[in-house]
Amino acid sequence: MNNNQPNNDESLLTIKADELIQLLKKGNVDKELVKAIQQKINNAIESNSNQQKFDAFSGLDQEQSRLDMVTNLEFLLTQHQVDSRESKKYLLHERIKHIVLVAIAVTMIILGLAMIIMPAPPYFEMFTIFYFSKDDGITLMDVISVLIVLSGVYLFINALLRKINA
Repeated sequence: MNNNQPNNDESLLTIKADELIQLLKKGNVDKELVKAIQQKINNAIESNSNQQKFDAFSGLDQEQSRLDMVTNLEFLLTQHQVDSRESKKYLLHERIKHIVLVAIAVTMIILGLAMIIMPAPPYFEMFTIFYFSKDDGITLMDVISVLIVLSGVYLFINALLRKINA
């Protein structure tokens, strides 16, 4: 193993921070650029810490006795300071995710059904897989449409089950 290679993320982060400090000490950098870099670093630290705060609480969902759950919750609350503003922000993000997932699912279902119901031009009807009569049958486009509808139904059910469990 090379001695110049960092052995973990912490040492790599320390090395990169030292490099950044050395570049900033040279003084050749525009103040606006420094402020932009500082804002990027602050945003990265804040988003990482907020996500880690709430991820730590996901372990409480396991089957445990009530006393163990209370003990674990007390320990997590002492380790991760979570206020109501952060929790409201987290819940808003989760609700938006569910709403977007439901909207995508409904859109896929509607588009898939529209592709089946509406007549397509002859050049768009690729191959007929099964003939009902001489001029009518199940085409490859119908099969693709059914797959789109089924994936929309799957996403819709998945979004509803997540909301019920949450």
